Amino acid sequence: MKSLEIVGFKRANLGKKDAKALRLDSYVPCVLYGGDEQVHFSAPAILFRELLYTPEAHIVDVNVEGTMYRAIVQDAQFHPVNEMLLHVDFLLLQEGKEVKMDIPVKYIGVSPGVLAGGKLVSKLRKVKVKALPENLPDFVEVNISDLELGKSIKVGKVEPNNYIILTNAAAPIATVAIPRALKGTLNADK
Repeated sequence: MKSLEIVGFKRANLGKKDAKALRLDSYVPCVLYGGDEQVHFSAPAILFRELLYTPEAHIVDVNVEGTMYRAIVQDAQFHPVNEMLLHVDFLLLQEGKEVKMDIPVKYIGVSPGVLAGGKLVSKLRKVKVKALPENLPDFVEVNISDLELGKSIKVGKVEPNNYIILTNAAAPIATVAIPRALKGTLNADK
């Protein structure tokens, strides 16, 4: 899994007023939990571009004033109107302790339904998995080589490798939609 470094500075004062002042200086208030004690820190907002605005999953090397932590992003909060990043929660990775994380879906194979003129519609871009930190995959592979026109592939069909998929097994990952032009020809054939 890809890793990224976030360099932060400890926060002396916690609270709304101080968090607002940090945001005005282009810093994001953050918290790292899962260890013996929570670590409150702030980091420059620009560092989160490659971490949050990408479909890929990352392990984060958090550097708080020289102390290194390996973590994953547990939650990111954005302003409802201007989409500004307000707060980020990190979860500390520990040896032998499983974590839950949203992992992106990657399609492999060629769908016969798409070759016949259908359109592949992605229903789920990410699935929630549970695994030890060293077993977290970069992506979950979904084989679509058996996907016909009008059919779906569900989460239950995916074969996990060293991890457990927590997303509902009945949830569709992808569907091959039948375009309107093809519907008319399919009905005329009957």
